[in-house]
Amino acid sequence: MRVALVHDWLINMGGAERVLEELARMFPEAPIYVGVVDPTRLSPLLRTRQIIPSLVQRWPFAIRWYNRYLPLLAYGFEQFDLSSYDLVISSSAAVAKGVVTRAETCHISYVHTPMRYAWDLYHEYHTREAKGLTRKFMGPVFHYLRLWDRVSTDRVDVLVANSSTVAQRIQKHYRRSAVVVHPPVSIDQFRIADHVDDYYLVLSRLVSYKRFDLAVEAANRLGRRLIVAGSGPELPHLKRIAKGSVQFVGSVNETKRAELMAHARALLFPGEEDFGIAPVESQAAGRPVIAYGRGGVQDTVIPEQTGILFSEQTVDALIEAMLRAEAMVWDSDAIRRNALRFGPEAFRRDFQRLVAQAMAKHRPKGSQIDANGLT
Repeated sequence: MRVALVHDWLINMGGAERVLEELARMFPEAPIYVGVVDPTRLSPLLRTRQIIPSLVQRWPFAIRWYNRYLPLLAYGFEQFDLSSYDLVISSSAAVAKGVVTRAETCHISYVHTPMRYAWDLYHEYHTREAKGLTRKFMGPVFHYLRLWDRVSTDRVDVLVANSSTVAQRIQKHYRRSAVVVHPPVSIDQFRIADHVDDYYLVLSRLVSYKRFDLAVEAANRLGRRLIVAGSGPELPHLKRIAKGSVQFVGSVNETKRAELMAHARALLFPGEEDFGIAPVESQAAGRPVIAYGRGGVQDTVIPEQTGILFSEQTVDALIEAMLRAEAMVWDSDAIRRNALRFGPEAFRRDFQRLVAQAMAKHRPKGSQIDANGLT
């Protein structure tokens, strides 16, 4: 059975790329088709794989401005010739699922989210993020992209969502049902520490929709220590509003990340994420999560057992949740056990089962599938 993997772009190694890496391990012979790729940013595993970029790769500043080429990337993915493959697996938060396949080919799309800047966060991006010509042309361009996104979804045989929230969005925007398979989280990188320090932690890329301004303001008002680890366009704003109890440490490596998680009072997660890797990592280190109760944390955090979920995205609600957490006694071992549900082994088991079921309906002549769903 010939398998191809398809991914939006390989510019940074984030949560979606962790899923791609796991798929690459499951299908070691599969080439990877992408919109654009920055070879210097690839992980050691992906550097060993055959990566085929779209025609957009040759255009000016494609690696830097890939998101500005979005309508052309949609066209570029349609130009990939995947006619020789029996199984195509796309990893998509934008346009990768729009590839064209034969009727006999089974196309499974792992959807990290329906294109957020076209759907749920369109108005936020338009009013808060877009500037100048981008804002001027965003309306008509994204009107076209929404039409293309909806139609291209009909090319997919099986839709997979990374959380229950994303499955709901798929139903809303695409009128399709999706199977939920949670993404793999590197649980084994994290351990329970022998002591906990007095700081709260924010650890992420610093962008506006994640609402880390709420965490900074809450720390200001309570006088609590807050460590902000990460970089991004919101960093200057967060530094302007921060007071003396807030410390910025910039981007951190994997070792420092695990250390910060293990010793924190709790992870603060005031935004809404499609899944959210950091809350699972915090629990893997035995530390509770204080999160806005929407999005992926509804799948990953058990209220009052592994964290606190607050219902309003306000500073007051976050402060109230922090004070509740401080009054509780947390069982680090129980918190870590909850995180074990989201390890790579669980992802491989669930995805292999899904592949086997899908290929049973689209099995190419002469191909065989073993019990794990792979040839």
